[in-house]
Amino acid sequence: MDFSGLLDSVVTGLGYELVGWERSSKGRLVRIFIDKPNGVGVDDCANVSRHLSRVFAVEGVDYDRLEVSSPGLDRVLQKEGDFIRFAGEKAQIKLRVALDGQRNFTGILRTVSGGKLNLEVDGKLLPFELTNLEKARLIPNI
Repeated sequence: MDFSGLLDSVVTGLGYELVGWERSSKGRLVRIFIDKPNGVGVDDCANVSRHLSRVFAVEGVDYDRLEVSSPGLDRVLQKEGDFIRFAGEKAQIKLRVALDGQRNFTGILRTVSGGKLNLEVDGKLLPFELTNLEKARLIPNI
């Protein structure tokens, strides 16, 4: 099983959503981001960390440090389901290929379908191909 599949299997098996993961260039640090409907607490992170440590030992995953945390208020949006779930929220996106000379946009997430995201920017609905998104993050309402 590939590393991503292993993480997804363990995390979802524990009842959490695997939001994302990072591995340092030498693979010594593994950072996992998890979520669940009512939010993630310290006990949730500790629980997932304990389980992953055991699985990594069995699977022979070589690492020095494992960090498990919530995605935070400014969570990264990656999957189409993320954009659907957070429709109506303010987000910042960065495009791989510029649109009319611009790569960075901030607006309200509206609809997503057929691989296209509609972002409301200054009262105008702008369509973006999800495949053209380099990075997308929520902007927290504080």
